[in-house]
Amino acid sequence: MKQLLTGAAMALLLSGTSVLANDSVLAEIAKPEQWAIQTGDYANTRYSPLDKINKDNVGDLRVAWTFSTGVLRGHEGSPLVIGDIMYVHTPFPNNIMALDLNDGGKIIWRYEPQQDPNVIAVMCCDTVYRGLAYADGMILLHQADTTLVALDSKTGEVKWSVKTGDPAVGETNTTTVLPVKDKVIVGVSGGEYGVRGRVTAYNLKDGSEAWKAYSTGPDAEMLVDPEKTMALGKPIGADSSLNSWEGDQWKIGGGTTWGWYSYDPDLNLIYYGTGNPSTWNPSQRPGDNKWSMTIMARDADTGMAKWFYQMTPHDEWDFDGVNEMILTNQQIDGQDRKLLTHFDRNGLAYTLDRESGELLVAEKYDPVVNWTTGVDMDKNSETYGRPAVVAEFSTAQNGEDENTTGICPAALGTKDQQPASYSPQTNLFYVPTNHVCMDYEPFRVAYTAGQPYVGATLSMYPAPNSHGGMGNFIAWDNVKGEIKWSLPEQFSVWSGALATAGGIVFYGTLEGYLKAIDAETGKELYRFKTPSGIIGNVMTYEHGGKQYVGVLSGVGGWAGIGLAAGLTNPNEGLGAVGGYASLSQYTELGGQLTVFELPG
Repeated sequence: MKQLLTGAAMALLLSGTSVLANDSVLAEIAKPEQWAIQTGDYANTRYSPLDKINKDNVGDLRVAWTFSTGVLRGHEGSPLVIGDIMYVHTPFPNNIMALDLNDGGKIIWRYEPQQDPNVIAVMCCDTVYRGLAYADGMILLHQADTTLVALDSKTGEVKWSVKTGDPAVGETNTTTVLPVKDKVIVGVSGGEYGVRGRVTAYNLKDGSEAWKAYSTGPDAEMLVDPEKTMALGKPIGADSSLNSWEGDQWKIGGGTTWGWYSYDPDLNLIYYGTGNPSTWNPSQRPGDNKWSMTIMARDADTGMAKWFYQMTPHDEWDFDGVNEMILTNQQIDGQDRKLLTHFDRNGLAYTLDRESGELLVAEKYDPVVNWTTGVDMDKNSETYGRPAVVAEFSTAQNGEDENTTGICPAALGTKDQQPASYSPQTNLFYVPTNHVCMDYEPFRVAYTAGQPYVGATLSMYPAPNSHGGMGNFIAWDNVKGEIKWSLPEQFSVWSGALATAGGIVFYGTLEGYLKAIDAETGKELYRFKTPSGIIGNVMTYEHGGKQYVGVLSGVGGWAGIGLAAGLTNPNEGLGAVGGYASLSQYTELGGQLTVFELPG
């Protein structure tokens, strides 16, 4: 069993099938000393074959150097390292600094976009940005105002730029992009403003549009073939999305695409998830609301959909489906399978065959999840693949203006966008999670372009009758569908994990600790408190023969929105302010990169 597209396997891929993907991206990913895209590799494993820092010596880790970003609020994503240059980004206004690793981090160039500050008002959950990408000698930036920019990686010169959306109607960007072959894949945020979700491919050479695929609406605009696009082994049929919405609600139906993207060069498929349907009041949008809350597999060249799987039909809790799809090659029942593993906001972890979309595993990855008793796995059943909803926690069945209490997980999910990692050494996934429940009261809301279109009041709190904290860091077996071990945390773990060949896993905490743990046992081996809460993703690289570990700290994001935006009303921040009120006793705003090394 092995991971997909890392280390030596990537080098083999380059020699045999490089025509299937962008040569420059594959070439840089294949160099273990670099960190070339946010996900570490196309498979989104966030695994590094570097092992100079390992479980035997990680306890000696020390700070090598630091760098202030000059910007406060939430710092998500991670730096890139290409050759001797590190590229650091910030949240809004999305500044970029290119640092010379041969000269003490000297700034080679800066890019400081001038964006309308009014964009901040239509960004849902802090002004975060999940980072840059590299391709063809260019650094790719997708700004908060939806401007996609290609910069010369050596000089910072703008090669081209294109506007991908319109903040006036609530369209913004918080996520990274994925360069694939001769294109760059771009999503959109704004589900809380009635934005109609889509994925767009732009040509790398000049920024011109190659194809666009909507999450909802007519078949032609969704780039689906009613007879060839499959869902759980059956064709989706004509007008599958239109038939699942009332009237024209699909036009403002959400399904935005602000999460992570994966790519399999052998199958030439990209994978991603779509977000919540709009509004959060389910009574205003009867039906399954296809294809929000859906894992999508699309041809990278044309955008045509090969298969869909909708995880939470007619979502009643804001359980966006945008979290990462991790691609692995593993055995199930003695057979080699091309797998896709996804930890959804709804509290269920899914394992699918990424070639066919066959559903193999669907299990809770936090035992407190209570809105469903589980997914129907009987292929002969009429409800095959659907979660069974518990009436007590159904905001649709309880109705408008009724406060449904004790729902687990909360709207920010058992895991939000903070990415998990996978180690081929252990065949385990390492998952940063939220251990949070909520009360949810839907109300009727009217749509106005550019105005919030939420329609629900929320409050959040730690899962009751548990360890008292709001997070766990877990090791997950995606074949058995079970937790191997779980580490309780006082607050949600909002940092992306990193697994390495050194037998260790790194993650950060909202209080600001970088932690290193034994990948087999979960034993803590090291911790260091950085100047601010960590919601960034841990990365590693090698320079001058020495391995380094880097992480951005700067509290914020949905969990830290109270601190980041100075909010005090418990129901503000879509319910998160009250739930995380005590976070201010442990950390403060910041914006810093901390890089670690071993002595000597």
